[in-house]
Amino acid sequence: MLLWLLLLILTPGREQSGVAPKAVLLLDPPWSTAFKGERVALICRGISHSPAQGDTYWYRNEKLLKIKYNKIQITESGNYQCKTRGSSLSDAVHVGFSPDWLILQASHPVFEGDNVILRCQGKDDKNTHQKVYYKDGKQLPNSYNLDNITVNSVSRDNSKYHCTATCKRFYMINFKETSKHLNIQVQELFLHPVLRASSSTPIEGSPMTLTCETQLSPQRPNIQLQFSFFRDSQTLGSGWSRSPKLQIPAMWTEDSGSYWCEVETVTHSIKKRSLRSQIRVQRVPVSNVNLEIRPTGGQLIEGENMVLICSVAQGSGTVTFSWHKEGRVRSLGRKSQRSLLAELHVLTVKESDAGKYYCAADNVHGPILSTWIRVTVRIPVSHPILTFRAPRAHAVVGDLLELHCESLRGSPPILYRFYHEDVTLGNSSAPSGGGASFNLSLTAEHSGNYSCDADNGLGAQHSHGVSLRVTVPVSRPVLTLRAPGAQAVVGDLLELHCESLRGSFPILYWFYHEDDTLGNSSAHSGGGASFNLSLTTEHSGNYSCEADNGLGAQHSKVVTLNVTGTSRSRTGLTTVGVTGLVLSILGLAAAAALLHYARARTKLEGLSATGTSSHSPSECQEASSSRFSRIDPQEPTHSKPLAPMELEPMYSNVNPGDSNLIYSQIWSIQHTKENSANCPTMHQEHEELTVLYSELKKTHPDDSAGEASSRHRAHENDEENYENVPRVLLASDHWPLTQSGPQETACTSFFSVLSNHTSSISPDSASYEAGLQGM
Repeated sequence: MLLWLLLLILTPGREQSGVAPKAVLLLDPPWSTAFKGERVALICRGISHSPAQGDTYWYRNEKLLKIKYNKIQITESGNYQCKTRGSSLSDAVHVGFSPDWLILQASHPVFEGDNVILRCQGKDDKNTHQKVYYKDGKQLPNSYNLDNITVNSVSRDNSKYHCTATCKRFYMINFKETSKHLNIQVQELFLHPVLRASSSTPIEGSPMTLTCETQLSPQRPNIQLQFSFFRDSQTLGSGWSRSPKLQIPAMWTEDSGSYWCEVETVTHSIKKRSLRSQIRVQRVPVSNVNLEIRPTGGQLIEGENMVLICSVAQGSGTVTFSWHKEGRVRSLGRKSQRSLLAELHVLTVKESDAGKYYCAADNVHGPILSTWIRVTVRIPVSHPILTFRAPRAHAVVGDLLELHCESLRGSPPILYRFYHEDVTLGNSSAPSGGGASFNLSLTAEHSGNYSCDADNGLGAQHSHGVSLRVTVPVSRPVLTLRAPGAQAVVGDLLELHCESLRGSFPILYWFYHEDDTLGNSSAHSGGGASFNLSLTTEHSGNYSCEADNGLGAQHSKVVTLNVTGTSRSRTGLTTVGVTGLVLSILGLAAAAALLHYARARTKLEGLSATGTSSHSPSECQEASSSRFSRIDPQEPTHSKPLAPMELEPMYSNVNPGDSNLIYSQIWSIQHTKENSANCPTMHQEHEELTVLYSELKKTHPDDSAGEASSRHRAHENDEENYENVPRVLLASDHWPLTQSGPQETACTSFFSVLSNHTSSISPDSASYEAGLQGM
């Protein structure tokens, strides 16, 4: 039983081709045909082509022989094979033993493409002549009467060879003998190639390797071969190659077909073709379509470039990719390529590019869609605009001012910062875009330049500066009255001064007497405004003022003024006049003499009756001239109140001898410290002075009322009835000084001609007025 199993294992053909090299069977002598009764030695060689080591297995007609030597002697015809340890079964070699008189022998071994020697051999070869060789019944050329011939490049084509010869038998009779037909045992130089593919059903897009397998005979290991591969009738690759393999990077559906290969020697003597193999490329449907966006996350800034990457986890062949955006009917783009991914570039994205995207992939089995991905396009903020929102056109202290900063473009959230003269006031965020506000309760210090900036993380932008002027309402004004003396009298120049300590300019001041408007004055800077009045008795009463800068008028408290009825100048003159009348009576004679002398000097020297002192105004002025000057009541004044003057009347009477005339010389002296330094020195430089006087008519007690009326009319004309009388200043005279102000001096000489009347002199006479004008 065990022997039977061993026979099954070792039976020729059970060995797998290519598993191990074939053993080599050699003949000695090297002829495959011999005469019966002769012996032929068989030698088995292993892998190294040296005699086999160990047990050798022999087969005759596929039957195992019991002999285990590596060399045996045979005498029987048959197909012999051998096998050694480490080698596969050798090719079968037919050895024939013929009983005929004539045999055709062929050398062994013979391989494809080899040149083989044919020998026609007789049993009694010495008596064998006229040998002729044939192939397939045809005489081979140049083969007559030769012991052997060479057949070039034999092949395994099953050709039949034989020979003929003349044999002499019994030493006398010639017989023509013909050998049996011989099939030359041509061994394969290399095995028929077999085409093998890495996969008979490759996946589309996957690589494939084609191998053209063959095996050289161990007895011809140095033979060089070359290979070529084909699909249908098309040559693959670069043609013939020494490599038995062909690498195909990717197989596609159009690559399906019939594949085969060829092997040949480099001398082109032997060529063999493999059997055809059908290869069908399998297409894999796309699956797991995915959309990826770069920059990662789909967060872009306006102006950047966006890349949409559509990929599939599986899928073969040509895949058509397309990209789509929500709200658009047409696709953004389409690409067909043999790849598992494709890219679509969107240059310089805009705000309108924001939205939801998806892609689709299809390789004939139907499109597969990816999931939606949202793309956001962030927009840098534009230059913000700062605006003021106040309750009124002009900002006022106490108002609630809203500073509103807004960028018209920019992705939220936006952080706004507010500045006053580069000092940060605060910040406010706009989570949903738009603008933001900051509120201020205004004070006067809030005037100045304001600005804001906006930042959404993509770069801050600053607004233009905006100026704000905070207007301060006027405070309640204070009214002050500035008069020359402590008591206001008729004829004084009164200054009404109104001032608000707080309030934005310009401020308009109004002045009121009782409820009557006196006038107004505007102040464009600090210090208030003034209004001047030349006082009369009607100016007594309540005074007030009002300040207004457009934000609401404020009224001052009421100030009461009491104006006395007699002016300061008239009071002094009246006193002088009464005193002079008394003195004139006492010194009538002296006055008459002086008057006579004065008239003579007047006529001789031709002095003009102007009533003006010969001294220059800068040296000597009337004491009350500034007090009675006309001042525009609309023009604000800031003059200081005049100091009250203490006047001491001095007088002397002169009677020129005319019983109807009395001349009085009156001096009004003001006692000041500067008198001795100013006027006396000035008068010492002038020897003559002009004295103003007037002539008054007498009043008779027995005049009737009608006459008195007529005399009164005539007296009105007597205002011009005066003349200047020059008077020589005696050394013993002391000229009085009158000072109207701190920097002003006056020296006054006044002669009044009084009528010889027993009653008091009227202060309202024309001569009195003329005297005032001349002083």
